[in-house]
Amino acid sequence: MIIEFKHKGNFSKTNRFLEKALEAARFDRLDQYGKKGVAALSAATPVDTGLTAASWFYEIRKTSTGASIVFKNSNVNKGVCIAIILQYGHATRNGGWVEGRDYINPAIQPIFDEIAKDAWEEVRRL
Repeated sequence: MIIEFKHKGNFSKTNRFLEKALEAARFDRLDQYGKKGVAALSAATPVDTGLTAASWFYEIRKTSTGASIVFKNSNVNKGVCIAIILQYGHATRNGGWVEGRDYINPAIQPIFDEIAKDAWEEVRRL
């Protein structure tokens, strides 16, 4: 059995649409989302001294194919990021285990949803 496809024409309309979509991408709004994400993470971080909650920040990384927001936490003790061990848990000196608490994902998910919704609205306006 042979399956054969023939193509006539080109993808110029598709290419034009994708080029317009790329031009419409609003990288300037990433700063707004970064600030919202830091606020959400700070509010959701379990508090003992408050240092970890106050140590959230973000970076915007732009490449030739797009941009990303990277959320980071600068509270590091003996080479270990405290935000990560709060999230995933950690061993104790006496061989015990402190269970982690998933606080990052629920805090940041509404920001991701907002980014996706706004991006879709941008594409629909084309």
